Amino acid sequence: MAKVKDTSKKNRLTKAGRQAKSPPTWVVVKTNRHMRATPQQRNWRQRKLKLR
Repeated sequence: MAKVKDTSKKNRLTKAGRQAKSPPTWVVVKTNRHMRATPQQRNWRQRKLKLR
């Protein structure tokens, strides 16, 4: 991918990167491990983003 990106595309990529993170440890402990992953969790190799 090019180093210089469109601003809107860069914002979408950063949002997707934040959503791909796992929840904090205190959330996992508080929910008694019922919440181990977020619904938007994604690995960059396994599922690609549908960006324009």
